Amino acid sequence: MDKNLIPSKLLWVDLEMTGLDPTKDLLLEVAAEITDFNFKTLGSYEAHIKQPRDKVVARMQANVWWRDYPENRDTFLAKLDESKSLVEVENELIGLVKEHFGDEPAVLAGNSIHNDRNFLKHWMPSLDLKLHYRMLDVSAWKILMQGKYGVIFEKNSTHRAFDDIQASIAELQYYLEFFGHVQGIDK
Repeated sequence: MDKNLIPSKLLWVDLEMTGLDPTKDLLLEVAAEITDFNFKTLGSYEAHIKQPRDKVVARMQANVWWRDYPENRDTFLAKLDESKSLVEVENELIGLVKEHFGDEPAVLAGNSIHNDRNFLKHWMPSLDLKLHYRMLDVSAWKILMQGKYGVIFEKNSTHRAFDDIQASIAELQYYLEFFGHVQGIDK
């Protein structure tokens, strides 16, 4: 992979899972949005993933987080029967990446994107092979902005994949605008 290749777009991804361990937890929902570096949307994708109901319920019961989001739990459980297979979702995402990135490896972007990448490596290895080894993690910006500049972005977390992507993009734009104002560069 060419280290000097300048990416032309970003592949924003957010996954909703039963927990944070890719070896034990299951994927429930995926959203993807392709943007240019001005954050203009070039394409998007959303899907619920079919999983065995008993395994989903068991993993949700093992994860305290789900007790704080009963509306999400109920939505995900209701969608299980009308969801797509993991293979179908992976193939559709690969098609989206091919359509928008061609031979260019897709740079994955999002909040705490390393964890989503771990799930992709485990559950969608063919998709993972289409991704650049570099990622744009908005959480790294959050740490820098809070620790060095005292800048805090108030984010509304719905813990729904597409909404979380929109929040991640807005957060990165907020930080970039901060630097534009500091440097006297207003758009």
